[in-house]
Amino acid sequence: MATTTTGASDVQKPDYSAQHRHFIFTEEHEQLREGIRAFCQKELAPHADEWEETTFPDSVFHRMGELGYLGLDKPEEYGGQGGDYFTAMVLGEEMAHAHSGGLAMGVAVQTDMALPPILAFGTEEQKQEWAVPAIKGTKILCLGITEPDAGSDVAGIKTRAVKDGDDWVINGSKTYITNGHRADVIVLVTKTDPDAGYDGFTLFLVPMDAPGVIREKRLQKLGMHASDTALLAFQDVRVPDSAVLGQVGKGFYHIMWELQGERMIGAAGSVAGAQLCFERTLAYAKEREAFGRPIANFQVTRHKFAEMATKIESARQMVYVTAWRFANGEYPVREISMAKLHASRIAVEVADECIQIHGGAGYMKEYGVERVWRDLRLNRIGAGTDEVMLEVIGKSYGI
Repeated sequence: MATTTTGASDVQKPDYSAQHRHFIFTEEHEQLREGIRAFCQKELAPHADEWEETTFPDSVFHRMGELGYLGLDKPEEYGGQGGDYFTAMVLGEEMAHAHSGGLAMGVAVQTDMALPPILAFGTEEQKQEWAVPAIKGTKILCLGITEPDAGSDVAGIKTRAVKDGDDWVINGSKTYITNGHRADVIVLVTKTDPDAGYDGFTLFLVPMDAPGVIREKRLQKLGMHASDTALLAFQDVRVPDSAVLGQVGKGFYHIMWELQGERMIGAAGSVAGAQLCFERTLAYAKEREAFGRPIANFQVTRHKFAEMATKIESARQMVYVTAWRFANGEYPVREISMAKLHASRIAVEVADECIQIHGGAGYMKEYGVERVWRDLRLNRIGAGTDEVMLEVIGKSYGI
């Protein structure tokens, strides 16, 4: 029986340098990715340290509006680019290259938190008044859900809107409001019927210059320093009936829908932040020497990178496949919750390990790794805490 031999040159070898895009992305998505990354690296990242002290300027919104980045997946009839959901994913990922979590958060509030409900539930007049200029970057939006006594427990919201003739009168307070000091309008969650349970909430579009709207305090935070975060008060704020966003009494359901998209973009940003931190730390470990050789060559360090890479890839695949389902008309709340929970957790774990690999340098502001950890830590709290995600997942199994 004849035998054949295979030469060493014919054996397929692993190609670790190959870059293959995921199936959810097309060549157009990759071109968009290159453009956004270049913009972040050239126009945003050089100012990241400065904006940690001052917060980023409103001109960032204007510039991103000019470039079309605030309306990538928004309808063309309102000034958007008419792209698919994955274009928003690309933006959420590439904003990591601005090296400023606070900046990325401020932009995400505009594009993925406040704009979607206006476009989904707003009247034509509301869309023209707020969505069109928001996509242009000439108007800035914020979202008001959290209160001093109601965070994860959205049902505990106390801000009241009471009908008075043809108007509504709003009283209450909101806290931890990103863009709260710069915004032109707030998508405000209120309670309009305290006895109706989940059917007693209503959304309003409240101009931030309306009488009775008080920007009480600029809050100091562990991370996300580049974004402004406000404590707001509403004292007898009178708005017309035309300020109602969506249906009276359906505000809870409107905002729960919005949170699903927000969580997906947040998960994508978490993975991207972890990946960038990983890459910067790998470059450092290849250069930093201890005991006569690069620290990357020690087995203990090599294994740290292997663990981190595995965590990042597991989260990336979970996020991408769930995003594909969401973009194709499914409403996979369980998997969205899993993706948000897993991605935000591994991002913090990776950033913490990167600090450890840097050693004392990782604790210094000079290297920027400590800032990555501080910024990413919010992702385990914002848009639904780990604990709330676990509750959603657990209840989805009927327990």
